[in-house]
Amino acid sequence: MDRGSLFQQRTAAVVAAAAAEAEEVDRDARFPRAAFDAAREQKLLGMLIPVEFGGFGASIQDVTEICYTLGRACASSAMIFAMHQTKVACLVRHGAGSRYHQDLMRRVAVEQLLLASSTTEGQNGGNIRASAAAVEHDADGISLTRNATVISYGAEADGIVTIARRANDAAASDQVLLAVTKDHYTLARGQGWETLGMRGTCSAGFELKIKGPAEMMFPEAYERIHAQTMTPVAHLTWSSVWAGIAAAAVERAQRFIRKAARGAGGQMPPGAAHYTAAKMSLTKLRAMIAGHLDLYAVHEYDERALSSIDFQSAINLLKVQASELAVETVTHAMRACGLAGYRNDGEFSIGRHLRDTLSAPLMINNDRILANIATASLMSAVPTTLRD
Repeated sequence: MDRGSLFQQRTAAVVAAAAAEAEEVDRDARFPRAAFDAAREQKLLGMLIPVEFGGFGASIQDVTEICYTLGRACASSAMIFAMHQTKVACLVRHGAGSRYHQDLMRRVAVEQLLLASSTTEGQNGGNIRASAAAVEHDADGISLTRNATVISYGAEADGIVTIARRANDAAASDQVLLAVTKDHYTLARGQGWETLGMRGTCSAGFELKIKGPAEMMFPEAYERIHAQTMTPVAHLTWSSVWAGIAAAAVERAQRFIRKAARGAGGQMPPGAAHYTAAKMSLTKLRAMIAGHLDLYAVHEYDERALSSIDFQSAINLLKVQASELAVETVTHAMRACGLAGYRNDGEFSIGRHLRDTLSAPLMINNDRILANIATASLMSAVPTTLRD
C-alpha cells in the first residue's frame, strides 16, 4: 500500500468520528474528544515525525490533505489538527540537533502527544514577533510566566510550544521557542471562549507558568523558525482547513440545487447563480493553496529563499486571500440555498460553516498582516515580465 492510501484509510476513521460529533462540539463549545481519540489510534498526531523517531515521515502535502478532508467534517477538529502539526513541524525541522527535542519527537510519535500553541499574550494584539514575557535563567534551569490571552485547546493538550524573550534584558523581537510537556508547566484559567465560530478549539486564556531545564528552548533563534517553518506551515494548513469548510458548504449547496431542480422539472432555482459562484471560488481557493504548496516544496530547504521578502509576502498573502475567499465561498453557498441554508435545523444548513470561516480573517488579523506586507513590499521590485 502506498503512503497516500495509508493516510486516506487512517483519515477516514478520524473524519467519521469528527463528523459524528461536529454539531455537539459546536453547540457546547467542547473539545472534539472522539476525533482526537481516533487520531491517536490511527497514529496521525506523529505523522510528520521522521521514521527513525517512530513517525511516518509524512510531508506537508500529506498533512494539508488531511486538514482539507477533516475541515469538511468538523472545522474545530481540523483547526486543532493543523495547529498541532505546525508545532510538530517546528520540532522536526529545528529540534533535530537537540537530545531533548529528539526525545520529545519520539514521545509525540509513540505516545501521540497533542501539542498546543501559545503565541498570543497580553495586549500585543496577535503580534507574535514581539514578546513581553522573558525567560528567567538560574542554576536550576529556566522559568517563564506568560499572560497567554489565547491557548487553543490548552486544557486538553499534553504539551505547549510557546515563544518568549530570550532573557530579561533582551529586545521584544529577540525571541526563543520553547517546547514544554505537562510536567513542566501549570495553567491558571483566565478569559473564557464564548465565540461565534471555531467553538470547539476551546481557545481560552491562561496564565502559563513554566519551570524546567534550559534544553526546553530550541537551539535556533525564533526569527529563523518563524520564517522557515512556523509561518509557512501554519498558513498552508490553516488555508487547507478553510478550504475544507468551504467545500462542505458548496457540497450542501449542490445537493440543494439538484433537489430543487428535480422538484421543478429541471428548472434551475433562483440560487443557481450563487452556486456557480461558490463552485468557482472554491476552485480558485484550492488552486491558490496548491500553488503555494508547490512553492514551499521548491524552497523548503533553502533558508535564504524562505526568508526572502518575496516568499514571506507570498505566504502571508496566502493566509489573507484564502481566509477572505473561504468566507466568500461559504456566503455564496448559503445564498444558493436561500432560507434552507440560513436555517440551523435542516439538511442544507450552512450557518455553522459560515460562522467557522468568519474566524479566518479575524483570529490572526488580516489588517495587521497587510500592513506588515505593505512595509516589506516597498523594498521589493515590481515585476517587469509576466512570469519572472
